[in-house]
Amino acid sequence: MQVSFVIPLYNCLPLTQAMVASLQASLPAGLAHEIILVDDGSTDGTREWLATLRAPFQVVLNERNLGYAAANNRGAARARGDLLALLNNDLVLSPGWLEPMLAAHRSLGERAGLIGNVQLDAATGEIDHAGIAINLKGKPQHLRALPDSFGHFFTKVYEVDALTGACALLARPLWQQLGGFDEGYVNGCEDVDLCFRARAAGKTNAVALRSRVRHHISSSLNRKRSDEANAYRLTRRWKSELARSAARLWCRHYFASSPLEPSEHGYGFELQIWLYAVGLRRTPPAKALAAMEAAIGLELTRWEAMFGRPATD
Repeated sequence: MQVSFVIPLYNCLPLTQAMVASLQASLPAGLAHEIILVDDGSTDGTREWLATLRAPFQVVLNERNLGYAAANNRGAARARGDLLALLNNDLVLSPGWLEPMLAAHRSLGERAGLIGNVQLDAATGEIDHAGIAINLKGKPQHLRALPDSFGHFFTKVYEVDALTGACALLARPLWQQLGGFDEGYVNGCEDVDLCFRARAAGKTNAVALRSRVRHHISSSLNRKRSDEANAYRLTRRWKSELARSAARLWCRHYFASSPLEPSEHGYGFELQIWLYAVGLRRTPPAKALAAMEAAIGLELTRWEAMFGRPATD
């Protein structure tokens, strides 16, 4: 088995050098691998440094700044490994971070989608990412806590709606099947979109809870300036799936804010919501879906006022 590490770069040379050093120092002994560095138009000496590298490095030089999605796609097109490991250049990696991700992918077998991990804010040490969930506005947000007080001691693989592409592992054939990142996104939401496409293909996205890395969060300049446009694109494409993903959270909030009382239909209606909230019912209650679709509709109306109605994607 060979792992292809794909790392897009845009300036931030000191962070890149530290990240690459930590990657090489933390890889399991004997792991067959290649490291593909994709420079996306850096102007800070990154290209001169890249010219000094030799195997196992491969270097891809974009003719101009193409963005995160395109840089990853170009790097992955050069990959020859069985697995792709997508990494940001502002990570700090320690021995033992990769093995749990490999084990999680292996344990899921043919069901494996994207595998992520727990990411700590490099500045504070606090959890910044343990997966991505959909909030009550239908928007993706990082889970910043482990599943529960005790469960993470026994659970090695935790299923999630989506996960960040800052540190993600997936089979290269799956990447090819899905077509890589959608380059219509501008430095945001392309990872969530890819995760949703993996789920639509019947795969399971998961976080390897035993894998920990540190992350200098959003170190790239102007990282978030296209967030609204990216969220708009994601929501137009995945409106129904976003509503379903947030339905359980809606049910939990319903009971947190409302006492258990019989509705005009009796206790059966409340029971459906409770069963789904605690994971004992597989199908989201119609009221939860309707409430989430309404919330998402409000966001779409706001975006349409901001951007206008888009052409069909």
